[in-house]
Amino acid sequence: MTPPFEKEKLVRLEDFIILAKEGRKVEADVELKKVQIVQKVHPEETEEMRDEVDAYLLSGEYTFQTEGERFKVSKIYIMGSSLESLDMARVNKSIANDRLKMDYKRLGDAGILFEPKYF
Repeated sequence: MTPPFEKEKLVRLEDFIILAKEGRKVEADVELKKVQIVQKVHPEETEEMRDEVDAYLLSGEYTFQTEGERFKVSKIYIMGSSLESLDMARVNKSIANDRLKMDYKRLGDAGILFEPKYF
């Protein structure tokens, strides 16, 4: 029988990867979000001399289930700005998806079952 795990310490993707590698059954689901935020900036850094810029975060909210318990882990994959060009927004989305692929590979290699999703 595997020893119990400390629930309070399950806060990163890596924590669940370790549990899965120890032989525990771990299942996951991911929900992708675009979160609107306001970024504080120095006025001299923007053309309009503003001290705030609308920005966004592309994040993944993972729900892990193991031994009858559910845990949430959020991870930010990239931050962008409303001042960026359409091309830069596409680049940011591509970078976020590449980072997701790396995490999906780590989860899959550990035997964690889930359905991949992309931005």
